[in-house]
Amino acid sequence: MRTFRLTALALTALASACRGGPPPAPDAVTPAAPTAVAKPAEPLRLTLVGTNDFHGWVMPHRATLPDGQKVEQGGAALFASYVARLRADNPGGVLLLDGGDLFQGTLASNLGEGAIVVDVYNLLGYTAVAIGNHEFDYGPVGPGPQATRPDEDPLGALKARMAQAKFPFLSANVREKDGRHPAWLGNDGTTVVTVKGVKVGLLGLSTLQTPQTTNPANVASLRFESLAQSALEATRTLRAQGAEVVVAIAHAGGKCPDLSDPRDTSGCSREDGEIYAVLDALPPGSVDAVVAGHTHQPMGHFFGDVPVIETTGLARSFGVVELFVDPVKRRVLPERTRIQAAIPVCGAVDATLNTCDPLRLRDAKDVRMVPATFLGAPVTPDPRVEALVAPAEARVEEEQRRPVGVAIQARMPQVYEAESALGNLIADAMRKVARSDAAVMNAGGIRADLPQGPLTFGKLYEVLPFDNTLAVLELTADELRRFLTLAYGGRKGVFAVSGLEVTLGACPGPERFRGVTLPGGAPLKAKGTYRVAVPDFLLRGGDGVGALTSTLPPERINLLQGQDLRDVLTVYGRAQGNTLKPPALGRVHTVPGTAPCTDAKP
Repeated sequence: MRTFRLTALALTALASACRGGPPPAPDAVTPAAPTAVAKPAEPLRLTLVGTNDFHGWVMPHRATLPDGQKVEQGGAALFASYVARLRADNPGGVLLLDGGDLFQGTLASNLGEGAIVVDVYNLLGYTAVAIGNHEFDYGPVGPGPQATRPDEDPLGALKARMAQAKFPFLSANVREKDGRHPAWLGNDGTTVVTVKGVKVGLLGLSTLQTPQTTNPANVASLRFESLAQSALEATRTLRAQGAEVVVAIAHAGGKCPDLSDPRDTSGCSREDGEIYAVLDALPPGSVDAVVAGHTHQPMGHFFGDVPVIETTGLARSFGVVELFVDPVKRRVLPERTRIQAAIPVCGAVDATLNTCDPLRLRDAKDVRMVPATFLGAPVTPDPRVEALVAPAEARVEEEQRRPVGVAIQARMPQVYEAESALGNLIADAMRKVARSDAAVMNAGGIRADLPQGPLTFGKLYEVLPFDNTLAVLELTADELRRFLTLAYGGRKGVFAVSGLEVTLGACPGPERFRGVTLPGGAPLKAKGTYRVAVPDFLLRGGDGVGALTSTLPPERINLLQGQDLRDVLTVYGRAQGNTLKPPALGRVHTVPGTAPCTDAKP
């Protein structure tokens, strides 16, 4: 354009000169406007909200402090308020994910085989969940915890919950015996969702401990393959399907209690941490984030560029990972990733400690509760969730108030890594009701303290939430030693015994069991067998004892059908004059150790 204009001026000047007139004044030249430089598009922000090990806690944890103040922690209605704040902060960019073990642990969940939990998750808008070991606990549809007839499906209750869910249950490493992905899953353990125009691939993983940490009979038709290899195959599948971001939701976790520096993993315990092997095996860039679970331990750390979050579970807290995706290259910008770990779910907090955790507040002085806020706004229970949960809560309260006709003389706390009066009491009850020579109770089957005073069904259920029934094994002395070696060597806590005394090393591990005698130190008899009462969970190979129990001939196994451990303790209490007293300790003897031990997982 400028060339054309200058040529015209020249022609005009030439014509004027030919006429003898003065040349025209040149036009003022206007500088061209600078070309606008396009501003780079902002990265796309994705907010991953992670929960794990919900265990049926649709209702809040309620407690009364020593000064009479009542506090609440967690629960689905209050958590919904936090999720709403996050969605308002990042419209259309939130993925709500769960690391597994949605069910089992509360009356609200167990009375309906997890139905209320799925209703709540549907309302909250979960994107996907991993399949945890306790998802298999309910067995067939109906009250029985395992199939007893050919027409009963051992996976029936789980399938019913999956049909009810508006979100997928994912596990890439759960397979049929022939190696195929189970048809009833409806997927290959992965799914792809689009968030803010970004294709996000999700893959699920289930702990290899599942056959030992649910009723083994319910998963007998399945096999649980390598987490790392399954994750690697799943990431390749998702990338081939066009996934631009890949997130793993794994019912497999670790333990990193120091959350002060997410880049410092030196304090992370490698014991009982399946997720570490997965992270070590995956090539850089294959997974962009992990929502973990199963170990009930806090995590909020980067392993390389991969953020991993996990909470202590039971709906008391959640974690957040914010990913920023390059809008052109469609890849996560790892330097922008942010972690918020273990955010407590509180409607009110102590003004000084900023917590609603009853365990921390019990010893605090001058507790003053004030309304909690999140992202600059107060958090209050969601009335829609409260209305949804209300019928289940009413049913639970009715059951909880029902007296069982037994009083507890003194409070007996749950103890996992040491001998406890509560464990001894349950073992004594098992031995008495089964009329056996001895009894063994796994520590993981006891889930709460037994409070002083009249015992209600609700309190009893919190202590013994699993529908385990009483079984009796006939074991030789050598078999009993082998059984105890497996039990104490599997990092599953200190098992309670009755009719026996055991000696243990100080630290968890395969060499922990050192010996067993009869009470008072008398040796086991060389010939004959002992009748040993156990929960049927152990009979079926739970907590790692299957290497022994699977070898027993049927004639040496007696399943006392219909006698679950709650009934056993109640019957025993009535036989003791309707009062249960804490048994004396002294059945478990520990050899002093010379090195610090690593904590095991409940």
